[in-house]
Amino acid sequence: MDRRQFLFAGTSLVAAASFAGGARAQAGVAARVGYIPVIGTAPVFVANGEGWLKEAGIAPTFTVFESGPNMIQALASGTIDLYVAGVAPLAVARSRGVDIRVVASTATGENVFVAAPSLAKFFTPGTSAAAAFKAQKAASGKPARLATQPAGSVPNTVLQYWLWEVAKADKGDVEIVPMGIDATQQAVLAGAVEGAIVREPALTIIQTRNPGIKLVAGGEEMFPGQPGTVVAASGAFVTKNPDAVQKLVGGLVRAADLLAKSLDKAAPHVGAALGKGIVDPALIQKALVSPASKFEIDPRKIIEPARAMQAYQVKLGSLEKELPFDGLFETQYYERAIKG
Repeated sequence: MDRRQFLFAGTSLVAAASFAGGARAQAGVAARVGYIPVIGTAPVFVANGEGWLKEAGIAPTFTVFESGPNMIQALASGTIDLYVAGVAPLAVARSRGVDIRVVASTATGENVFVAAPSLAKFFTPGTSAAAAFKAQKAASGKPARLATQPAGSVPNTVLQYWLWEVAKADKGDVEIVPMGIDATQQAVLAGAVEGAIVREPALTIIQTRNPGIKLVAGGEEMFPGQPGTVVAASGAFVTKNPDAVQKLVGGLVRAADLLAKSLDKAAPHVGAALGKGIVDPALIQKALVSPASKFEIDPRKIIEPARAMQAYQVKLGSLEKELPFDGLFETQYYERAIKG
């Protein structure tokens, strides 16, 4: 077989596979899923990998986004059906006429703060965070640059809450630099920023590559009850496919149980989705049991923390006013799932 024949044969095989995939998708409810590449999404990929979404009659296709706020436009335009990201942008989306409903949580307390070596050396025992930032500025002559996702996101809100309300840092000692998830990871490793908000698997990846990067503040310390990743569905999808949504949430409950009881079985599904065959499977397993990985499917547990987060966004000015949560959380799917 010459090179042209080989390429033609390969193209034909790909086309055949695509056709077969399309045929399979037609057998179930097509669900366009937007997600951010963090460990907090693990229950979704475990449910998919175990075949529970297929059992639910759902044929998912996945699109990765850099942050929740970036996904809102896709929701507004109707190009995704399911949103798997932080809860914070969703009330804003509803206020703009986007019918979106949270049907499950997947993780809480995900966002943690790490210091690059240039800043970490100032976080000595007995030194407050505010004093560490002040010492870093005195030594370098410049405020510490701290990377996080865009304004309005959960990571950005959590960082500001910790800086101003918990650590009581001087605003002249730090500079917040918005950037995407991958860019944040690379910036910390390259020393382009002095600190950052990260989630797993980024935390495990960067600390493995550079043990001098220090975990300074955990999720609960940064924002009490910190709400994290959720699964939300468009109103149209919920109305048209209530049985599929119910089975989806049931699959998430099963997935969280598998993550707790049989990590060896669950981890490969997460690695295939987030690691893309590049990240060491052992690293994914380590990230799944990290202090920054707490899987929680019950949406009722994050309603009040989400309200508190929204109130703080108003204080920051990233949100004009507090928005009603009426209709945002639909907890009945989880309640029926645990009864079953």
